[in-house]
Amino acid sequence: MDFAATEAYLRRIDAARPASRDANALRSLHLSHLRSVPFENLSIHLGEEIVLAEQPLLDKLVGARRGGFCYELNGAFAALLRALGYEVELLSARVFGPDGPGIPYDHMALRVHTPAGPWLADVGFGRHSHYPLRLGERGDQPDPGGVFRIEETSEGDLDVLRDGDRQYRLEQRPRALADFEVGCWWNRTSPTSHFTQSLVCSRLTETGRVTLSGRTLVITEPEAEAEAEAEAEAEAGAVAEAGAAAGAGVGGEGGSGGARYERELEAAEVLPAYATHFGITLDREPIVRPVQRRVGPPAGS
Repeated sequence: MDFAATEAYLRRIDAARPASRDANALRSLHLSHLRSVPFENLSIHLGEEIVLAEQPLLDKLVGARRGGFCYELNGAFAALLRALGYEVELLSARVFGPDGPGIPYDHMALRVHTPAGPWLADVGFGRHSHYPLRLGERGDQPDPGGVFRIEETSEGDLDVLRDGDRQYRLEQRPRALADFEVGCWWNRTSPTSHFTQSLVCSRLTETGRVTLSGRTLVITEPEAEAEAEAEAEAEAGAVAEAGAAAGAGVGGEGGSGGARYERELEAAEVLPAYATHFGITLDREPIVRPVQRRVGPPAGS
């Protein structure tokens, strides 16, 4: 990514070019990304191709001001961080469901190296941590999005937990972007993938979260006092390069005492809602349609 493309990406997430490649700058970029680029699977239901390569990802997220799911969001964020001088590795994860971990390459997350140590950055998991998690820490890591913990498995993988619930199992071996093609293909074509069964567009806001699921608009806003306390604690715990432990706010996003607004939109309100809440301009409404079973991934995957 050249200088002009990097500047365009930074404008997209309303972030300044960091003065140094440290953990504090990473935290700021991570939060800015979550607040600016929505987690969405609209391409699947609009019949759009999803191409896992740097330029197509930049064209979509920056040029077209769209969002995406994990492979797109974390793939593009990795490109930005590398352009800013960070050392970044792509990691494969399996998302936990009722029956345990899902398929290989079910999720992509990032290991980002700083002078303070490695961090788990993930801007592509919907409702998750607002800030990167310290990969070497095995105790609780409070965050405005919940209390997170990273646990080692007997096989050498890492389980990421949120409020005591396992979210995904992370492999520690670095991967290439092309390695995720099969997982991406499965998630956007399989009848059993939740991405093909539903529509979602969700973005973290300064006061909570806004989500449009099909025609259901949900806006959650934690109590202003609790949110302010969480942000203040997060800033107080901001990591110095000397290696101080990372801290963040306590309390969950949209937690108890917060306001929740939910409404079913009329058909004529859907496209304006995408534009108003997510900055996404569409020429037609995405509709979930039945997925036909396919016999295998595309050739070369």
